[in-house]
Amino acid sequence: MRFWLGGYTADMGGNASGFGMLLAGASDDASAGGALAFAGEVASTDSPSWLAPHPGSLTVAPGDVVYAALEARQQVQAFRRTGETTFAPLGAPVAAGEAVCHVAVSPDGRFLIACCWGDGRVVRMDLDAAGRPSSPVIAPAATDPYGPDGAPARAGDIDLAAAARALRAAAGEEYAHLVPDHDREDAGPTGGAEDAASVRPSRAHEAVFLPGGLIATTDLGYDVVRFWRDGANGLRQVQQVALPQGSGPRHMVWHPSGHLYVVTEFSCEVFVLAPAADGTWSLVGGTPVGAGTLPGDSAAELASSRDGEFLYAGVRGSNTLATLRVRGAGEYIEPVALVDAGVDWPRHHVVVRDILLVAGQLSNEVASLTLDVRNGVPGRVRRRTDAPSPTCLLSAR
Repeated sequence: MRFWLGGYTADMGGNASGFGMLLAGASDDASAGGALAFAGEVASTDSPSWLAPHPGSLTVAPGDVVYAALEARQQVQAFRRTGETTFAPLGAPVAAGEAVCHVAVSPDGRFLIACCWGDGRVVRMDLDAAGRPSSPVIAPAATDPYGPDGAPARAGDIDLAAAARALRAAAGEEYAHLVPDHDREDAGPTGGAEDAASVRPSRAHEAVFLPGGLIATTDLGYDVVRFWRDGANGLRQVQQVALPQGSGPRHMVWHPSGHLYVVTEFSCEVFVLAPAADGTWSLVGGTPVGAGTLPGDSAAELASSRDGEFLYAGVRGSNTLATLRVRGAGEYIEPVALVDAGVDWPRHHVVVRDILLVAGQLSNEVASLTLDVRNGVPGRVRRRTDAPSPTCLLSAR
């Protein structure tokens, strides 16, 4: 089996030189616990920290086009397969936003969404018949449900920065200078340094396409999950659900039961969101990932077992993997175990047959851990291979 491996290059303090290829056991073996090997670079580029595949269309074979979030360059770049193990840039890179960290492609291959940790942007880009991205449109900015100073927002509060950006865009270049600079990084409620320091930053982190054309995105800085519909003029926000203040929603997993699970980076918890009969989403449950996390730990990825019975959350710092069991009709989750991840800084992981593949960003390696068929818990490291600053594992179709 083959996986494309995203990573950090020198511009982000890493050791990779682009994105590479990982070999994991035999493609026709019922077990995925065979030998691991890093097979080298398949495309040279700067810090492709997240990779996403084109789903395929009449003109693009599934997996023949891969999109990379070039985090330091603030761009999204498409790559087209040119051989069995080689890719080349497809079109020019497209500007996204500061510290773009995630890319997701619509199931029909018409557009993609990029999320930017640095400035909170959620950006929609068109995809042409060949898969080239273009025409970036910045979605409406998030609003902090807890207010700029951490207090609950009041009805009628105005996001001056978002308002200034919208007015400037509407005014055009000729009159943009007349709009007050409330969206400057150093401009707080009164423009003073004390006020500026109290403003919480918006930090978009992931987009997930849900059934029925709905899209969910996380904002790690504002502690919200936002829901969107795609429209003629870009993304239209239909709802925003607040999670506990300071939790830091990072990544999500949609469950066949209809629930959306959200792992929080700062509080190391998993929350459960569910839709009502009218389509309105709400927070219905949640739990810590497990006893044993340490102060300063930060959760990273969330993945589901193949049968949906278990969830796996990676925890950086203590370098552990949490197993949680899905209960009831999907509305309940409970911690099962917290085990050693076997790598330093488990940035990303994926379930592959009977193993969990874990990317250790700081230990420069990928490890495989066998999953216990009885309780779903990862065991000890079965195999490992050197890999430069890995940040993302993507199955090569």
